[in-house]
Amino acid sequence: MTRSGPQKYPGASTAHWYQDDWGGDAMESNVGVLHTTEGTSLPSYRGGASAPNFTAVPDLGGRLLRWYQHFDFDTSSRALVNQPGGVETNTLNAVQVELVGTCDPARRSSWGDLRAGRDYLYWPEAPEWALAALAEFVRWAHDAHDVPLRSTVTWKAYPGSYGAANGVRLTGSQWLAYYGWLGHSHVPENLHGDPGALDVARVLAYARGDAQEDDVPEYLSLGLAAGPVLRPGAWTPLTWDREFADPLDEHAATGQTFVTGPGRFTGTAYLRVNGLSPGATLQARLVEVEGGRTVTHHPIGEGVGSAGSTFYAFPLTGHVASGRRMKVQVTHFGEDEVTLDGSYLKALVWDR
Repeated sequence: MTRSGPQKYPGASTAHWYQDDWGGDAMESNVGVLHTTEGTSLPSYRGGASAPNFTAVPDLGGRLLRWYQHFDFDTSSRALVNQPGGVETNTLNAVQVELVGTCDPARRSSWGDLRAGRDYLYWPEAPEWALAALAEFVRWAHDAHDVPLRSTVTWKAYPGSYGAANGVRLTGSQWLAYYGWLGHSHVPENLHGDPGALDVARVLAYARGDAQEDDVPEYLSLGLAAGPVLRPGAWTPLTWDREFADPLDEHAATGQTFVTGPGRFTGTAYLRVNGLSPGATLQARLVEVEGGRTVTHHPIGEGVGSAGSTFYAFPLTGHVASGRRMKVQVTHFGEDEVTLDGSYLKALVWDR
């Protein structure tokens, strides 16, 4: 079969190229199959024996996907079960893409006990930058190879998406008639449930040019009526017990966390401290928490006590990842206990 169009995705690394060792059938790909690796780094794929055409590795710091290509776009790859005498899965007309990360909610926040903080993507809650980056590939597959910008299947959440009778897996005849994008969970002869409830509708909207990242923030306004007592040298989280505006429901029920990931924020906490000695140091910092535990402390801001009440405007700016929340902690280095009174937090918040 003649292969048409460019066979290499621009910018993709071929450092892990398997076609020379494993060959493959020539085809004209008009179906895209998305997988998740259920791992946190580029897999070895058993030396290419179970490799897809492409792997996308999220770079969380750079907010981009790093692409690796293992087979030509129109050459069959090896990431699906392809039973003898079946309808042909790997070798018919499907280009396959593995997304490094997970669709398993059991690993939404951590990967066992080996990780202090999440450094991989839980793809059902992928940030906008990751969906937009995947959409760039989807758009290229359409422009260069006419893979339709559509998906007519249901993207069911894992683990309900696992198994032959998962309610969304196609029959052989449906598979043969399908054109567009689907997941491993939809392919006949297979049991896997990845990539779960990936927001493919959003990906396709980006690919069609119908979606843009929302750059219009929402206004968050919280208050603290009175308290707590601050002991010298002890970091104390602030409980925001008054809610004036919270359209994105960012303020946690506990009252301490003021923004929930994924998202961005910028604003100010206006703190009023009573009893701090003139010249004594007042400090504040942001604290990022996940699953009830502290993940990281952010840089400290510092003010100085004055006669009467001390007023300190602590700047708030940052990004918080999915599954994490942000708190404000304060301490002081005066001689006696002091109290907070009439404090406020005002911020602009961007969802995702």
